[in-house]
Amino acid sequence: MTTAAERDVLIVGAGHAAAMVAVGLRQKGFGGSILMVGEEAALPYERPPLSKAYLAGKLEPHRLFLRKAEFWQERAVEVRTQTTITRLDPSARTATLSTGEAIRYGWCILATGGRVRPLPCPGAHLPGVHYLRTLVDVDGIRASLTPGARLAVIGGGYIGLEVAASARKLGHEVTLIEALDRVLARVTSPVVSRFFEAKHQAEGVDVRLNTAVAAIEGETRVTGVALACGEVIPADVVVVGIGILPNCELAQDAGLACDNGIMVDDLCRTADPRILAIGDVARHPNRYAPGGPVRLESVQNAVDQAKTAVSVILGAPEPYADLPWFWSDQYDIKLQTAGLALDYDEIIVRGTPDAAPFSVLYLRAGRVVAIDCINSIKDFMAGKKLVTAGLEPDRTLLCNPAFPLKDLMAVPA
Repeated sequence: MTTAAERDVLIVGAGHAAAMVAVGLRQKGFGGSILMVGEEAALPYERPPLSKAYLAGKLEPHRLFLRKAEFWQERAVEVRTQTTITRLDPSARTATLSTGEAIRYGWCILATGGRVRPLPCPGAHLPGVHYLRTLVDVDGIRASLTPGARLAVIGGGYIGLEVAASARKLGHEVTLIEALDRVLARVTSPVVSRFFEAKHQAEGVDVRLNTAVAAIEGETRVTGVALACGEVIPADVVVVGIGILPNCELAQDAGLACDNGIMVDDLCRTADPRILAIGDVARHPNRYAPGGPVRLESVQNAVDQAKTAVSVILGAPEPYADLPWFWSDQYDIKLQTAGLALDYDEIIVRGTPDAAPFSVLYLRAGRVVAIDCINSIKDFMAGKKLVTAGLEPDRTLLCNPAFPLKDLMAVPA
């Protein structure tokens, strides 16, 4: 029988969360062996710029990397690219690599992320139909967006809107197709949705709401998007952004609890305390989520859960309790969100919702639970503190854009 090689820490995945565990361990003085395994050919890199600056050709590939190759070598972090883990055996603490090699680990970090949700219609696999998740994906989109190419974007979430904005700035004809009655429907209020719909329309995007896709048309390559109503949108390139599916299969096959993500506690521990899960794949308890455990697809969550994982490995556990926050750049607009706009019962708008800057606060039983800020960095910084403190501020002050939100921290409720 072949003897398994040993590593103190095995990190499954090589995205942002995975990389931050390795970085954090070395920064904290951890001297054990670390192996990070990722299926992509590239070293760990940032994903947020992919749909924005990188797609627009304003960012060179090397500027995406979280650390240079020398960093990993100098810190003795072994990075295996184009490699996956095919089997995990918690009882033996071993993992089998796609190379056939067996690794015995002290700690296993599952940072397997997610994969794109495929478009379920005829023609979805035609050349010219793209998804946006990896560096290679965006390189393919860029190669397809030749001068004069017409783009159809399916999905009105962050990815779809950012791709539409980037393509319009490059001069392409863009049609955005969203099945629901508004864009960003799963993450924000109708007030913010309508602002972004109007912004994209003003920039020349043909925004189609309440619109279902029946098929992708074309023989050897995409030529258009057939809608359920019978209309065909001419398109030379299609980008699909309809969400991601968490990569839970490895954990599930290993007997770990999964339900729309790998289930973890507030220390990012799975059912096996020596196996942690972090980042997009981890479904965790969150004090800011009223409906129970959540999965958060954000850089902030990846970084904060990586810190928790590091603390657990080093024997000084610090529970994950950070405030979720997100951002999106579209044209000259920066949307910054703090908290989770879920189950709110009241909305307060600061400013005029048809022109930036303005902010939208979300309240539940009088307490501020989330805030969306459109080109309003001051409101965002102060809003984070309001949400964290769980305050019940005076509504007349909240809705007054001339009154600084930061001053509410000193005003009695």
